[in-house]
Amino acid sequence: MKSCAVVLGLLVGCIIAGATGYFSDSGIRTAPAVSFIWVKTFPLSVYGPIVLPLLAVYIVLMMEAIGDITATCDVSRLEVEGELFDSRIQGGVLADGFNGLLSGLLTITPLSTFAQNNGVIALTRCANRKAGYAACFFLLIMGIFSKFAAALVAIPAAVLGGMTTFLFAAVAVSGVRIISTVSFTRRNRFILTAALALGFGATLVPNWFQYVFTYEGDNHSKKGFFNAITLVCETGFALTGFSAMFLNLVLQEEVEDQIVDEIQEGVEAAKTADRNDDEMDREEWARIEKGRGADLEKAVGKEV
Repeated sequence: MKSCAVVLGLLVGCIIAGATGYFSDSGIRTAPAVSFIWVKTFPLSVYGPIVLPLLAVYIVLMMEAIGDITATCDVSRLEVEGELFDSRIQGGVLADGFNGLLSGLLTITPLSTFAQNNGVIALTRCANRKAGYAACFFLLIMGIFSKFAAALVAIPAAVLGGMTTFLFAAVAVSGVRIISTVSFTRRNRFILTAALALGFGATLVPNWFQYVFTYEGDNHSKKGFFNAITLVCETGFALTGFSAMFLNLVLQEEVEDQIVDEIQEGVEAAKTADRNDDEMDREEWARIEKGRGADLEKAVGKEV
């Protein structure tokens, strides 16, 4: 039942919306029964001025993919640091870029990873890869059979918005949990504060950067370059990510911060050693109790 919580929630919401007159089936009735992506064909070409803006879009999607993969590892109870985690990030970014390449060949804009999936995993506690394969299968089915896709698109905005709000809140909680694992030294506090300040500012005032580059000439390549910079600076999470990466590379660790980190590492090592000692003690006591039981059986056997 837990694995079906999201589906059941959407179903109940649709039933209530239909009973109150908020559900419309016009999209389902007008959608074709079967369709395919290559119904119409277009000649392949490269439009130079759009290259840099699209490159900026891919960079923004890469930053989103890194955050989503990190949150997915967290809600799936996997490690969020180390070589294995880095390999997951590399594979995820590579797969995301390849999907974006296929999207361009299919005459659509590049697709991004869905952060809502992290909320679904946190809600249902289902992080099995087979569930992802099943989701891919249903996406293919919906891409071919348009009636099926139109039924999902027909879900009222109020129902879908309520669900996505909860799921995005779960993603935010995962992000806060990951941040809490970092030692809050003066350097890390400054990096986090500066990055979040820029990101929140770009989110609250999305057009803050559009008056920085006011080029109106005939050089389309130059205009595309400025549009790419504007796109990155007006995207809150991308600006936050790039700012944090830049400050993390530029600002050096302070001596007192290194001492704090070493102390924390020592405390963690001591806890690990204590846990290992406790396990060894339990094993030793189990052997002692087993030996005592054997001796007692021998003594009883002799008396008999």
